[in-house]
Formats: sequence, C-alpha cells, structure tokens
Amino acid sequence: MTKEDILGDFSIIGSNQNESEETYKGVLSLTLDDENRIIAKWIINKSQEQFGVGFFKNNTLVVNFNYQGDENNTYYGTVVYKCLNKDILEGFWSEEYGDPKFLGTENCFRIKGSKTVLN
Repeated sequence: MTKEDILGDFSIIGSNQNESEETYKGVLSLTLDDENRIIAKWIINKSQEQFGVGFFKNNTLVVNFNYQGDENNTYYGTVVYKCLNKDILEGFWSEEYGDPKFLGTENCFRIKGSKTVLN
C-alpha cells in the first residue's frame, strides 16, 4: 500500500483520552501538500476542526495534530493509524494535556457515496 492509496475522506468514531466511555464521531480528510506530506483535517462532532501533518511507512500513518480549544488555547498531540487496508484505519492517539493513564482511540472508514457515521 502507498500513501496515495489512503488519501480521501473517512467517517470516524473515536474515544477520548480519559476514563469516559463516551464516543465522538466525525470526518477525517487526508490529502497531500506540495512537499508530498500527508495533510490531515478532522471535523469532530460537526464543529471542532483539527489539523495535522504526517508520514506513512509500512502501512502505518503517523500524524502530529493540533486544534484550538474552547478557551483559545492550542493543543498538540499525535495519532498513529494502522492501515488495515485502503478503506479502514485503526488508530490510537494522545495529546499533551490528556490523562496519561489512557490513550484515545479512533477508527476510520472510507466514505463511499454520501453515507457517513454522522448521518
């Protein structure tokens, strides 16, 4: 698999880096920039935008991401996805102010047509 194989839009479902069993949903878009780096953009729960830059090797995608919190602070983290195939990514993540006893999780499913987990 190449990085070009995983470009596109994915529905996501994930859990936060805490002991809560609540989940979130959203959309992840993967593109390439002019330097051939993977650019990630998440829309979480239809409102929160997150942005990242990553690299792909041996069917693993690693993205360093950031987002602006409600109090206008910028938060940073890293997500690692195992690319099971070009349509399914299985990941875990951590951010700097998350609970260090937990990892967040995120599973991504390629959007085909107009159906997403948000519908």
